[in-house]
Amino acid sequence: MNFASLIGVEWGKLRRSKIFLILVLATVILWTPSVLNSELNFGMQAEGISPENNFFIQGFLAMTWFLFPAVMIVITVLQIQTERTDHGILKMLSLPVRTTKLCMAKFAVLVLFAAIQILMSVGTYYISAAVASHIQSYDFLLPPLFVFREAGMIWASSIPMLAVFWLLAVCIQTPIFSIGTGLASIVPSVLMINTKAWFAYPMAYPFFVITSEYGRLAANFSTAEIDLIPWLPTAALITAACLTVSCLRFGQAERR
Repeated sequence: MNFASLIGVEWGKLRRSKIFLILVLATVILWTPSVLNSELNFGMQAEGISPENNFFIQGFLAMTWFLFPAVMIVITVLQIQTERTDHGILKMLSLPVRTTKLCMAKFAVLVLFAAIQILMSVGTYYISAAVASHIQSYDFLLPPLFVFREAGMIWASSIPMLAVFWLLAVCIQTPIFSIGTGLASIVPSVLMINTKAWFAYPMAYPFFVITSEYGRLAANFSTAEIDLIPWLPTAALITAACLTVSCLRFGQAERR
């Protein structure tokens, strides 16, 4: 069985789960306050940012700091628990497929779900911006090229974070501890983006990307700029290390 087929199998297992419901609820929860409080965006002009840019940035700040990582943690644990239920993982491990390939296929599906959530957020942003535009009689809609560029950067920067979450889910057998550890790792992101060592903390990457964009759009608000060096080498090293350990540990407890 090739890698693409394995991804298809994993996708088939999860598409009938409650994951899509979680993604939809998360996006609705994210953008509903933005619509209800859309008039507040006009008060941010003192920071040198336009109402439409502030509407977009504030929504994605909330997403990247907590909601997006939290949903990914839950989905990661659900992926693992789906296989552990009724010892399904033992059936997988009995297949003539390398454990490493099984592990990486599951991680690839996790990365796909991350892309789906971000795309859902983009779609919901445009719906919310259209509604807010109607309510406030002001155009909150931004060009798609700008919005999708930011969404793509958030997704790409989230891959090292997802590798860490996947490692936690694989290594920690108890779901509540796995979720708790993951959620606890999100909290320091606000502190880490304000330090020179932010590049060493993957959970801060998506939040740092959108915060940096905030500083670019707001003339009177300064934020740190993204330096590709040492960020990219560090991110690649962290991702590789987490996935290597995950592949080594995947199914280890069930094989005992």
